[in-house]
Amino acid sequence: MASATPLKFHWFLPTNGGDGRHVIAGGHGVSTGPNGRPADVAYLTQVARAAEDNGFEAALTPTGAWCEDAWLSTAMLAQTSERLKFLVAFRPGLVAPFLAAQMAGTFQNLTGGRLLLNVVTGGESQEQRMFGDFLDKDARYERCDEFLEVVRRLWAGETVTFKGEHIAVEDATLVQIPSPAPEIYFGGSSPAAGRVAARHADVYLTWGEPPAAVAEKIAWIRELAAAEGRQIRFGIRLHVITRDTSAEAWAEADRLLGQMSDEAIAGVQAGLARSESVGQRRMLELHGGRADKLEIYPNLWAGVGLVRGGAGTALVGSHTEVADLIEEYAEIGIEEFVLSAYPHLEGAYWFGEGVLPILAERGRWQDPRPQRSVPTSVPFAGAKVSAS
Repeated sequence: MASATPLKFHWFLPTNGGDGRHVIAGGHGVSTGPNGRPADVAYLTQVARAAEDNGFEAALTPTGAWCEDAWLSTAMLAQTSERLKFLVAFRPGLVAPFLAAQMAGTFQNLTGGRLLLNVVTGGESQEQRMFGDFLDKDARYERCDEFLEVVRRLWAGETVTFKGEHIAVEDATLVQIPSPAPEIYFGGSSPAAGRVAARHADVYLTWGEPPAAVAEKIAWIRELAAAEGRQIRFGIRLHVITRDTSAEAWAEADRLLGQMSDEAIAGVQAGLARSESVGQRRMLELHGGRADKLEIYPNLWAGVGLVRGGAGTALVGSHTEVADLIEEYAEIGIEEFVLSAYPHLEGAYWFGEGVLPILAERGRWQDPRPQRSVPTSVPFAGAKVSAS
């Protein structure tokens, strides 16, 4: 099903340890090294300003043990940027639902509506226990369902009394009602995740698999949402390597791959194989730990997933080829793209200056930036040259 609305594009803030010119140059507990870029306010401000200057709507800010806190980071960056929204990842259950609703209301109201929320239920029990959460995976999804019901009712201005299996509030009334209420972005590939997404998500996010596999997930969630009497939009999380020519883009992918040692790949793959996440398992199946068959679909490269958990695929090609694959995803129902690159600062310009103009010409994208008048005259074009 083709998207009837203009596509939206979001960027990524590398608060998960830093940024650099290599996939393993920071983040997920890995040091940025002497040539890396730390996740400080100065650098993250550059990334945020690059994203808004290039027409991105929002920036995903991750959550986890290796990340700077997403709420605090984006609250700071909201003061050093102007228009960019922040897709704040947070884990329901680590704070009380009333407090989360209050935090969202404060953020939304004090930034003028620049908050979106990416609900991360938590795929790894070991990491959850670091935060003091000892529920198993299915119970976490049950709690998430209850949590989002309470939060949404509070945002609607209700006085809420609720007693569930995991969540309980009594006569809860929110003063800081967000205007508008933040949209909920939600991902997950397990049956439990699908049920929660169908009940609460505004946008269902999937990691980047080949279009046919993504189409199956869309059909699955769309059917579950219809049973709840709801409609959901769909987005996809991908990396991107786009250049003026296809050869340049694939050379960059080869350069990134060349920085991944066999030892690093083996170590990361062994750790990821123990993951409880269905989505992570699907990412691993795309490449099987092998570095010789990484183009899993034309212009879709699985190399990032060799040394990174989570989203492990990248759009690779010329600006036109990347735009073509984006349109292919749009044809099956994807309306929003959450992208990143290595490094994130330059990557925002490569995509913003290379791909977005092509999509604008095709009627697939509308620039959200305020329009500015541009001089149409050529300086000195009418100047007369005097004889010497």
